Amino acid sequence: MTAPALSRDRPGAGPLEAIIRAEIAARGPISVAEYMALALGHPEYGYYMTRDPLGTQGDFTTAPEVSQMFGEMIGLWLAERLEHLGRPAPALVELGPGRGTLMVDALRAAAPLRALPLWLVETSPVLRAAQTTRLPGATHAAAFEEVPEGPILLIANEFLDALPVHQFVSDGAVWREIRVGLDANGALARGLSAQLPGRDCAPKGSWAEESPTADRIVAEAARRIAAHGGAALFVDYGYDAADRPAGPTLQALRGHARADALEEPGMADLTWLPDFDRLARLAADAAPVTVHRSSQGAFLAALGIGQRAASLAARIPSEAGTIADALERLCGPGEGAMGTRFKVLAITPSGATPPGFAEPTPSPGDAP
Repeated sequence: MTAPALSRDRPGAGPLEAIIRAEIAARGPISVAEYMALALGHPEYGYYMTRDPLGTQGDFTTAPEVSQMFGEMIGLWLAERLEHLGRPAPALVELGPGRGTLMVDALRAAAPLRALPLWLVETSPVLRAAQTTRLPGATHAAAFEEVPEGPILLIANEFLDALPVHQFVSDGAVWREIRVGLDANGALARGLSAQLPGRDCAPKGSWAEESPTADRIVAEAARRIAAHGGAALFVDYGYDAADRPAGPTLQALRGHARADALEEPGMADLTWLPDFDRLARLAADAAPVTVHRSSQGAFLAALGIGQRAASLAARIPSEAGTIADALERLCGPGEGAMGTRFKVLAITPSGATPPGFAEPTPSPGDAP
């Protein structure tokens, strides 16, 4: 892909698109990861820097916004893990806390967590303000690495999927990276890089996605848990070998509908689907920990969300239908539900299986 002459006054181009196009014109096509970093995180025009993207007035809805039951189950799981820790007390850490809804519900459901120092890893000034209002006393950090060393209880819900990702495809002879450049009219367009060295041949149509930032965070969580104790829980819209998509997974959402990822950068949410097989291998390779896997629906059911829904419906009969709908959306397998599409990965010190999981994932050396 080449970088043609730039038309700075292309009709409809917003300020962030003009910045990206100028960058491409100056130095050539950029990776999908670089494009995502600018579209989501540009300090002045990035999507997450300028808005609250959640809820009916935003572009997407996460599980904590569907029902208080989700955060309550997470809180109870973290409290159970707290019982297995000695001293010093762990830090309670949430990566990408959104409005703070999950943590508010978790703390309400699990009183022992309220005594822990709370760290919120967030880059959005808009969402930081909402979190400060709802979770006074929490400490903010821009990156997980800023959280002090020591035992941790970590939750990351729909966090990894928004981190910048590189995308690769094979033509049967060589691997190439998907890049974002400019077409003949100066508009943003996808293309392919030159041959990538050091990669084995793969059948035509093979594809891969890699996020160095996501990899680093999962490995760092495993290292800290192995060194100091604690637990980490990653929940995300993702896949494993059983439901691997047919091709690269970058997608855009705007107004709760699919959008073109290259149209009006900074105005839509961009996400991809993490490979939970890859995440499990990364965690197990990084440190001597145990990795546990489940679907969101099975995980929440094992924790007792069905009983919690029944209790809420009995207490507030007028809301029984709404509660049942929320339970189905969180746990059901159908279209539009999260139960099977969302995966759960937990990292714990070597030992017994925590609630919500049937058995630990075998280490890479034991896998068939």
